[in-house]
Amino acid sequence: MTGNQATVDTRTYFAEGSEAQIVDFVQALSDRGILTPTSRAALVAPDNSRIELPEPLHAALVQVAEALMQGLAVSVIPQSARLTTQQAADYLGVSRPTLVRLLERGEIPMSKPGRHRYVQLQDLVAYQEAMQSRRREILDAMAREAADAGLYEATDGPPPAMR
Repeated sequence: MTGNQATVDTRTYFAEGSEAQIVDFVQALSDRGILTPTSRAALVAPDNSRIELPEPLHAALVQVAEALMQGLAVSVIPQSARLTTQQAADYLGVSRPTLVRLLERGEIPMSKPGRHRYVQLQDLVAYQEAMQSRRREILDAMAREAADAGLYEATDGPPPAMR
């Protein structure tokens, strides 16, 4: 490990054997109307000690519980984690050669301390957000062009806004 690589305690959580408990947990949150809390959510230990959770942490825990409930694995890693090209490609849902092309074109920053390329998770997140924003802008422009060309007149009007 190099000096600038963060030490990462990466854990992947699986729902194996505890699906019913996770379903019960998510259902209990939903029944109490606290999937989006109005009061402070808290973790309560078996000894009844209580730790209040900030809303973003509560939302993250609910998202993790819902993913586990669906049988998906969940990994928790710091945003500053340094990923291999295969891990980065998996994160973006592209092939490793496609990711390498993006890296070589400079679309995503990388480091290459030796012969291997590494990508910061925060750079992947920024790239993904930029691509989503760009796609949204292009789709909005296409919808405007379709409306200007009268293509929605053959239907019941433009589709409802999805955002």
